[in-house]
Amino acid sequence: MSRVSVTGSKRVIDDVIEATYAHHSLHVTDYDDRYEGFEPGTSLDGAESVNERLVTVRSLESILDVDEDDAEVARSLDDDELEAELDRVRGRVNELNDQRDELQGAIRDRQEEIDRMEPFAELGIDLEYLRGYDSVEVVVGEAKPPAVEAALGDADAIDAFDVFVGGDVLAIVAKPVDGDAEGVVQDALVGVDIALLDVPDADASPEEYVAELEAEQADLRDELAGVEAELDSVKEEAAGFLLRAEETLTIEAEKKEAPLSFATTENAFVAEGWVPTESYPDFEAAVVDAVGDHVEVEELERASFTPDGDHHAEPVEETGGAASASHAASGSDAEDATAEREAATDGGHAAHGTDDPPVVQDNGGASGPFELLVQAFGRPKYSEFDPTLLVFLTFPAMFGFMIGDVGYGVLYAAIGFFMYSKFEGAFRELGSVAMWAGGFTILFGVYFGIDLFGYHAYQLLPGDVHWPVAGKGLSPADLDWGLSFLVVSVVFGIVHLNIGHALSFVSTLQQHDAKHAIYEAGSWLLILNGAWIWIFSQHVPGPKPDFLFEAVSLLTFGVVSFSGFPVAVGIAGIAAAVLGLVLLGIGEPPELAEFLSPIVNVISYARIMAVLLAKGGMALAVNLLAFGAYIDEGGEGSFHFIFSAEHLAHVQETPSEELVFAGITTAFDPAAIGLVGIVALVAGILVAVVGHLVVLLLGVTSAGIQAVRLEYVEFFGNFYEGGGRAYLPFGRDRKYTRDD
Repeated sequence: MSRVSVTGSKRVIDDVIEATYAHHSLHVTDYDDRYEGFEPGTSLDGAESVNERLVTVRSLESILDVDEDDAEVARSLDDDELEAELDRVRGRVNELNDQRDELQGAIRDRQEEIDRMEPFAELGIDLEYLRGYDSVEVVVGEAKPPAVEAALGDADAIDAFDVFVGGDVLAIVAKPVDGDAEGVVQDALVGVDIALLDVPDADASPEEYVAELEAEQADLRDELAGVEAELDSVKEEAAGFLLRAEETLTIEAEKKEAPLSFATTENAFVAEGWVPTESYPDFEAAVVDAVGDHVEVEELERASFTPDGDHHAEPVEETGGAASASHAASGSDAEDATAEREAATDGGHAAHGTDDPPVVQDNGGASGPFELLVQAFGRPKYSEFDPTLLVFLTFPAMFGFMIGDVGYGVLYAAIGFFMYSKFEGAFRELGSVAMWAGGFTILFGVYFGIDLFGYHAYQLLPGDVHWPVAGKGLSPADLDWGLSFLVVSVVFGIVHLNIGHALSFVSTLQQHDAKHAIYEAGSWLLILNGAWIWIFSQHVPGPKPDFLFEAVSLLTFGVVSFSGFPVAVGIAGIAAAVLGLVLLGIGEPPELAEFLSPIVNVISYARIMAVLLAKGGMALAVNLLAFGAYIDEGGEGSFHFIFSAEHLAHVQETPSEELVFAGITTAFDPAAIGLVGIVALVAGILVAVVGHLVVLLLGVTSAGIQAVRLEYVEFFGNFYEGGGRAYLPFGRDRKYTRDD
């Protein structure tokens, strides 16, 4: 990327903006008030009018529910046509929208009145009988009749009363002792839980009144349907125009507001930003061709990519910078050019804003959607290595290993495909990530014995079909597998962290020199690998558990064996770790406090094994509850699901088979169908479905979050900072209009 400066007279600012916008390559840097004599620019004349019309267009699009699917063939749209057509569409849409709002309000009013009348319809007393008395009081409300009657009976101010009940509604007719008294019923009911209802002003029966309201409501709905049909007609006619108008006005608004990012004086301006280096000659030619010698375009510096630290900026030979404005501007502009020259700090140009170049992440193909995960942490700086490809290679594998189930994998992939095909933007990318995660979940599910919702489906294959199958460490027969997966998690962590430290070494080497790279990154590589080589060696074997060395043979089904690194290699590992500590102490003494982090961070990867066992255990528990299981102690000590009442009876009669749980569905006997058995079958299936849905959702919140955490904390922490800016060039590609 190249940082460029465009300096010129305000008389040509419109033409410069037009040329820059058309070229669509300059990422404008906002001016930040750092120089005396300069101030941020103001919008061009007409910006307020353009923005008002843009707000009007977007309001009309919202009313008509216009979207990009309503677009027509792109064509030009001049100002006269835009103004005339916008006035016509606005008048028609506003008129119809007002009618729609009025009708919707009337329908709501009728519905509220109907809702208010329902209790009186339930009571079943004509409304005229519930008001208009002089000698008695009538109160209607919702309350418990016994409490009301008790309160009225205890009231000294009431001579007589009667309570009429209909459903949850009651009407109280009471005669006060004092004929002139008012509100005696409400006073008597102060301590009663009652919701008082106002009697509607109507003479008809509640049922008739509700029928009248419903008839009026139906007429209003018919009118509303007619208005909405007219709006649909207007939408069909005007949608294409509104999309063209929005695009035209958006472009115009962006152009008129562009000077807000410039540094300006009374008669001159300076705009800065970044363009791709290969685009600079064309950019310069486009601007100069538009305004000639009234503007000076300079390439201030070129930023070269380095994997870490600040970008390397190569100054470009300057030809006058902002001082050249004295040539680009004339008359009073020369005075402003002098001010620019005084404010310049880079050999004559008035640089402003941040110096960090914007970033374009270009990860095409399968890894592209994983930019979403990287950007959630922080977009890479221009100077940093983009870790998207590494996240693509590791995140789905970690997720799939932690779930490791064909059934769940198919569902994850299906959900991902739905999101990928139905949505755009971030949801589409997330759908692609889900498909990859689901694919690896299926792959590892096959490795774990075609694990299908916690059930080993390989058991259903014909007796003469066999292949090596890994267990998850959940049954007595395969406890060693759980310990082996702990080793797998640790080894993966060692490899993952080595990649991170290696990237840190390369970036430090390119940014500084070999000495800094060795002190700051090489030391950690020595400590990490030296310590773990010693742990996996036969030097001082006593405290080291056997499963560290037996795991390789178990995981490869006996094809490969590993008894540990030789003693000499272990001693060399210790020496390497000590050397790493010495180098770290020389180069970065404060970091010696973190000397155990290579061991601790690797152990953090044990969460992979922990989630694997947790998710597998949850799936097993769901199946155990729904279908029952037993352990074949006479055989291999594995869990086997029961499913049927007949199989349950066989297990109970076999001394060598230990029943773990009978299961819900085993109460169903197909040979003697009964109500209890049918209820048990339905309940068991319901438990299985709901339980596995819960496991499916928890898989996202556990395996997904833990995999992301390992990427962000343990891995990124070694070489990646983030915080870059997206490359957003001034201008846009037209979709609905042509620039004739």
